[in-house]
Amino acid sequence: MRVRVLGCNGGIGDNRHTTSFLIDEDILLDAGSGVTRLDLDALVKIDHVFLTHAHLDHVLALPPMLDSVLERRERPIVLHATAEVLEVLQRHLFNWHLWPDFNCIPSKEAPLLVYETVAVGQAVRIGSREITPIPANHVVPTVGYLLRGSRGSVIFSGDTCSHAALWDIAKATSDLKHLIVECSFPNDMREIADLSKHYCPATLSSDLAGFRPDVPVWLTHMKPGREMDIIVEVDDLVKGRVVQTLREGHLLEI
Repeated sequence: MRVRVLGCNGGIGDNRHTTSFLIDEDILLDAGSGVTRLDLDALVKIDHVFLTHAHLDHVLALPPMLDSVLERRERPIVLHATAEVLEVLQRHLFNWHLWPDFNCIPSKEAPLLVYETVAVGQAVRIGSREITPIPANHVVPTVGYLLRGSRGSVIFSGDTCSHAALWDIAKATSDLKHLIVECSFPNDMREIADLSKHYCPATLSSDLAGFRPDVPVWLTHMKPGREMDIIVEVDDLVKGRVVQTLREGHLLEI
């Protein structure tokens, strides 16, 4: 399994893109503006999209992507998300007001988009790959994902603040090769981080203190212009481990 970072920022501007990962050539994990870095041939190859939640920075590229590939696909794209997320998208996005309902285009019998409900702890197997939703703690229904390939696993926290389940699962995943965890705000914005249920260095460092030192930790979803502040604060608070910054174009192989 190859996990390519298309977007990993908490905003846009100056070549920043919001969250999206391309798994091999056929799976998207979230559909933020990072998807726009793909050419049309790459977009056509995407058969599955897994969403963490319905916030715009994680879904904004999905509607124009569907429009772009409509005439070039012979089978539907499967959208995997929790029941709560699918309900939001059907009611507020693919509703003919904001965007056409691709669940009945080009026809109800043969739509471009089909929905598959996922549940926490229930793995979805696509070929040799397993994608399992894991708990997250955010202001709207949200999950992270445990990705398992032939050589190990990667955990992506999704948008979240502190919660024990993430770290319990990470510690229990014996073949874990990488942990990607959000850290959206610097400590001087902790009030906003807490209100919006995101990590800041103070809260993340507390949870990292008991985590295995052998697993590389990658920071993602940092707010534009505050990346260096967040990195410095995490480095100051976390002792005895290297915490790295995820970059667009980065490739993880598992």
